[in-house]
Amino acid sequence: VAPMKFLTMPLGEIRPSGWLYDQLMVQTNGLAGHQHDFYDLVAKSDWIGGDSYYSYLEEAGSYWFNAMVPNGVLVGDQTIMAQTQEFLDYVLDHQDESGWLGPEVNTTKPRLLWGRYPFFFGAIQMTEYNTSLTARVVNAFNKFIPLANKMLHAGEGVDRWAATRWEDFVLMLQWMYDNGHSPGQEKLLLDTMRMLKSTGDPWELYFPPGPAEDYENPFEELTWHGVNMAEGLKALPATYRFTHNQSDLDRVSSGWDLLFKYHGRPSGAFAADEMLAGLEAARGTELCLVVVSFHGSYLYQVTGEAKYADRVERMAYNALPATLTGDMWARQYLQEQNQVAAKNMTPNPFPEDGPYSNVFGLEPNYPCCTVNFPQGWPKFVTNAFVMTPDGESLVHLYLGPFRVHTVLSGGNAVNVSVDTLYPFTDIINTTISARKAFTYLMRIPSWVVDGTISINGQDPRPFLPVDGLLAVEIGPGVTSLQLNLPAEITIEERPHGSVAVHRGPINYAFDIPRVQSILHRDSAEPRAVDYEMEPSGTWQYAIDPSTLVFHQSASVGQVLPSPIFDAGQPPNTMSVQACPIEWALAGDTFAAPPPRRPTCVGPEATLTLWPYGATKLRISEFPTFTSERALDAHGNQVVLQA
Repeated sequence: VAPMKFLTMPLGEIRPSGWLYDQLMVQTNGLAGHQHDFYDLVAKSDWIGGDSYYSYLEEAGSYWFNAMVPNGVLVGDQTIMAQTQEFLDYVLDHQDESGWLGPEVNTTKPRLLWGRYPFFFGAIQMTEYNTSLTARVVNAFNKFIPLANKMLHAGEGVDRWAATRWEDFVLMLQWMYDNGHSPGQEKLLLDTMRMLKSTGDPWELYFPPGPAEDYENPFEELTWHGVNMAEGLKALPATYRFTHNQSDLDRVSSGWDLLFKYHGRPSGAFAADEMLAGLEAARGTELCLVVVSFHGSYLYQVTGEAKYADRVERMAYNALPATLTGDMWARQYLQEQNQVAAKNMTPNPFPEDGPYSNVFGLEPNYPCCTVNFPQGWPKFVTNAFVMTPDGESLVHLYLGPFRVHTVLSGGNAVNVSVDTLYPFTDIINTTISARKAFTYLMRIPSWVVDGTISINGQDPRPFLPVDGLLAVEIGPGVTSLQLNLPAEITIEERPHGSVAVHRGPINYAFDIPRVQSILHRDSAEPRAVDYEMEPSGTWQYAIDPSTLVFHQSASVGQVLPSPIFDAGQPPNTMSVQACPIEWALAGDTFAAPPPRRPTCVGPEATLTLWPYGATKLRISEFPTFTSERALDAHGNQVVLQA
C-alpha cells in the first residue's frame, strides 16, 4: 500500500478552543446532543436492539454513531461518550458466528455492506481515543473481513448504493493494513480492496479525461447523486494506495475541478438536490453532501494538493452553518444560494426532492441528514492538524482556534495553542512548547495576499509558502508565532451576469429580514421545531461591486457572541451601493434567475452584506448595476463627477 503524504492524528489530540469550541457546544446542546433522548431512529435504533430504522440501507444508527463519537470526546460530554460506548458494546457483543456486524443479526433482513461503513469509522475513532478498545474492535473487524470477502466473490452484499460508496470500506481495510492489525492476512486485505473496486462503480471512468461540455454519464444513475459523488471523490485516492497508478490521482484532480466548474457554489459546496444540479442559484445542496464533502481532507492527506484543503475550509465556514439554525435545533435538507423563503414550496425548484426540502426542522424531506449532519464540525476539527509520515513534523491544516497535545517521533512532546478569531479576523497567534526541535508547517490559503509572520515578537516579515505550506523551525522550549493573513475582496462571476462576493474563506450575502412561524413541534421534545421562514422586507437588489468596502470590528482577545452563525452576530461585514430592481419570483417561494442588466426602480442605498453562514434567508448571487455614487475607504458616500 502506497504511503500517505500526511497522517491523521488520534481523536482527542486536537481540540477546538475559543469560538470553535463554543460552536461544538452549541451543537451538543442542540439537536445533535439530544437525539438519543427522544428521536426514535437513535433512541430505539435497531443497531442497539430497538426496532427503528428508515430504510433497508441500515445507515441511521451508524451515521449517528460516526458523528457523535468525536462530538462527545471533543467537548468532554460524558453522557454522549457513554451512549456511544453502549452502541459499540451492543454491536460487538451481537456479532454472529459468521462474522456479520449490525442490526441484521438474527433477522431475515437483507445483508448489505454499506450501512457498516460509518460504524467502522466510529469504532476506529473510539480506539484512537481509548486504546484499551483496540483489541476488541480489531478482532471484530478480522472476523468480518473474511465474510465480506467471500460475499464479494459470490456477488453478494452490494446494492446500488454500496456500489457507489465502496471506498469507505477500503479506508477501513487500509487502517487495518497500515497499523498491522491483520498479521499474515495482508493478501486478504488487498484482495478485499480489489474486490470492492471491481464490484463497485468505476469512478476512474466517471470523470472524463477531456472536455466535459458534452459528457454523458454512461454508468449507474446513482453516481450522479450528490452524496454518492462526494463519497466517490475518495475512491481514486483510496485505489491509488493499492494500484500505485498516478492516473488515479490525476483523474480525481481533474474531476474535482470539473465538478466545481459545472456545479460549484460560492458557499464552497456543489449543487445536488439528489442529482447534480448545475449552477442556478435556486437549486439545492443537500446537508449530507456538505458534511460528507469534508472527505476532501482525505484527498489532501493522500495527495498534498492545497486546493482540497481550501475547499473544505470554505464549506466549513459557509455551507455548513448556513443550513442550520443558529442554535442548531433545526436543519434543512437542501439549502439554496439565493434563498428567499424556507417553506413548503409550490411550485418546487427541486426536480428530485419534495417541496418541504428547504424548511428548517427535525427531519424535512428525509431523516438521513438529521443523524448524519453532526459529523460536520467534529470531523473538521479532527482533521485540522496532520503529521508527516515520519512523525517528525506537525501541520496546521484548517485555520481556526485549537489546542493540540501530541508526541512526535523521538518522544518529542509538543503542545500547540492557536488563539484566533479566524475566519472573522486575519490574525492567528500560535504558542508552541516542545521538548525537542521540529518543523511546524502552516497552510497558507490561496486567497492570502501579502501575508506576514512574526516569530517571538520580531518584526513581521513576508513569506513564500511551498505547496501551500509555510515551514517554521521550532526550537526546544516555547515559541510564539503571529500570522497575518490579509485577503482582498474578490468577485466571482456567476450565471446570468450575476456575481458573488468573497473575502478570504467567507462568502458574503444579503441577510433578508424574515419572519418565522412554527409549522410543527415534536411531541416528545418541544425544542425540536419545524420553522417556516418568509421575507419581511425587500430582497430585490442589484449591487455595484466596485463600491464594496470591508468592515471588521473584532480584535484579538475578543469573545465572539454565541451562536456566532446567526443574524447580526459576526463581527465582519461588507457595505456596497445597491438599488432596488424588478426581480420576479418563480412561483411564490423561490427567486427566478438574477436579471441581466436590470434597471433601478428606486433610489440607491447602502446595503450590508454578512457572512453567508449566518444567513438563513439570503441573496448571495447578485445582479449588477453601475452606481452614480462611490464609497471612500471608510464607507462614506462620494458623489461621482460626470
